[in-house]
Amino acid sequence: MKYIVILGDGMAGYPLAGRGGKTTLALARTPFFDELAKKSLVGVMKTVPEGYKPGSDVANLSVMGYDPALYYTGRSPLEAASIGIPLKDSDVTLRCNLVTLSEEEPYEKKTMLDYSAGEISTEEARELIAALKTEFDKPPSTLYAGISYRHCLVIDGGKTGCGLTPPHDISDQPVAGHLPKGTGSEALLAMMKRSCEILSRHPVNERRRAAGKNPANSIWLWGEGTKPRLTAFEDLYGKRGGVISAVDLVKGIGVLAGLKVINVEGATGNWDTNFAGKAAAAADALLGGLDFVYVHMEAPDECGHHGDTDKKIYSIEQVDMVAKTVSERLRAAGEPFCMLICPDHPTPIALKTHTADPVPFLLYRSNEETGNGAARYDEEAAMATGLCIPRACELMKAFLR
Repeated sequence: MKYIVILGDGMAGYPLAGRGGKTTLALARTPFFDELAKKSLVGVMKTVPEGYKPGSDVANLSVMGYDPALYYTGRSPLEAASIGIPLKDSDVTLRCNLVTLSEEEPYEKKTMLDYSAGEISTEEARELIAALKTEFDKPPSTLYAGISYRHCLVIDGGKTGCGLTPPHDISDQPVAGHLPKGTGSEALLAMMKRSCEILSRHPVNERRRAAGKNPANSIWLWGEGTKPRLTAFEDLYGKRGGVISAVDLVKGIGVLAGLKVINVEGATGNWDTNFAGKAAAAADALLGGLDFVYVHMEAPDECGHHGDTDKKIYSIEQVDMVAKTVSERLRAAGEPFCMLICPDHPTPIALKTHTADPVPFLLYRSNEETGNGAARYDEEAAMATGLCIPRACELMKAFLR
């Protein structure tokens, strides 16, 4: 038996007034999902426990079968694992976004125009991070370059407890009221302000402005955490597995869980990612000997953050295609399989950020095609079945039975 998780990050959402009161998941053409729903267990599950912020960190840990209460130590340490940063027990890590802020002065009067600086390329970002490192790489701090707008700051002997806001939570909002506060906040805010001075007139940003692109004119620090310790997935569940994702967060969970990180050429983490490549890589890995593959697709979430309804619908349709392709490859090879399809959390278009609402899931077994009444796969159909999993982290054990 082969096991596949097809995760469309942020795929769920709220009804859209201008689209007949349907969600993007309901609006998307997903013939494979809908056909599978008729012979699957369909319901909702709570991926974000009470007391936790609705982030992809907590939610993906839950879906992967790790109880956040036992394993979660913050978002950025998970990303640090993917980048390959050797963390000490005394280290505190922070996610470092390259963002686009408005030009008002002082810093406190600026607005968060773009939490991703126009999905800045990794090559451009590395040049900007290199410019910042000349000033910020001084004990106890070290800045590490990641992918696109996602980077990491490590503070040796740092303290947790600073009040930090994810930049995607305040799109198009003034930054006042969302700047660092509490333990260690003065030093972090000083770095953010200084980064603005360094980056604003950097040649990379001059070229971006000339090309009509958003400049990466500041860093934004958030997602603090300490060194995590995850029990190996194979030790927990007895399955050899892999993870496919374009983002450091999910790759990092894979690294810490002892899963094989499978890189796919052209995987961007957005709507233009190589969906077909991810499908092929997942099927190849399963037919090549792995028992379990976790296929993470960030695109619906990114489109939700940007409020782009059409591209989110398109991305969901591509997730449907990925699931269909993997299924067809396994059937053709005569391999029985179990497939779990779900988002990690909703990212409603109207809010442009995450919520902690339960998400719809579909659990299919090729050797037990038994449904529980759902005629399609979307939020409304999942709620109507009456099946609710209050702790998503407990579903993995049943999924892998």
